[in-house]
Amino acid sequence: MNAPPKLIADGIGLRVGDADGRWLVRNLTGEFAVGTVTAIVGPNGSGKSTLLRCLCGLEPPREGRVVLGADAIESWPGRQRARTVAYLPQSTPLVHALRVRDVVALGRAPYRARFIDMGRRAGDHVTEALTRVQAVGLADRLISTLSGGERQRVMIARMLATGATHLLMDEPTSALDVGHALSLHGLVRTLASQGRSVVIAMHDLDAARRLADVAICLDRRSGDGGHHRGPADSVLGPEVLAAVFGVSVREVDGALRFELGEPAPR
Repeated sequence: MNAPPKLIADGIGLRVGDADGRWLVRNLTGEFAVGTVTAIVGPNGSGKSTLLRCLCGLEPPREGRVVLGADAIESWPGRQRARTVAYLPQSTPLVHALRVRDVVALGRAPYRARFIDMGRRAGDHVTEALTRVQAVGLADRLISTLSGGERQRVMIARMLATGATHLLMDEPTSALDVGHALSLHGLVRTLASQGRSVVIAMHDLDAARRLADVAICLDRRSGDGGHHRGPADSVLGPEVLAAVFGVSVREVDGALRFELGEPAPR
């Protein structure tokens, strides 16, 4: 069995606006290895969503490149790329007349010659994906009748239905209640243990430290694309977080505690 293609950031740089714009990140290099969870964190406006879009090939970097397998990601045919890298944005516009099972079936589109006649095998993938997010009971509901949290679980199921190796998620727990958020964290760890690579943008820093193996912390205050990348328990420690977020951070009984305070000196 062939090894899945690697997803690698090769010195990528992203900036806002034109040549005089602010750098979001610069010279980011590293592999998003299968079997690992990578958390992307940073203040509002630091570029977390932009970085995810770059990593899945939707937004080109200003510098460097994103490599999938042996080639730049943008050189991959669309269907083949969609079978390998799946992206869950913060929000997704949908036709409200669709049933949930049909929305999840869209995740199988890269495997079909035409967008009709889902077929039994695709149906099995849909049922499995809905089961993993505890949403089988929603299968025959119209997407327009769902709550924000239910809809988010359906969109996660659609991403899982792709069968992609590399899963990129942008704030996937933002609309979920605490129980479903914890369930998703458990699913993320399970997916990694089953040979997936999961890259997830998060606001909950304490949860990110518990969930992730690797962390990338974008430092908006630097203005020059500065960032921290490394083991999650190191990057998401009090010293780095205090400097990046400009707050006081302590670790108490293994959990992070945040208080307003003077920004750490640069």
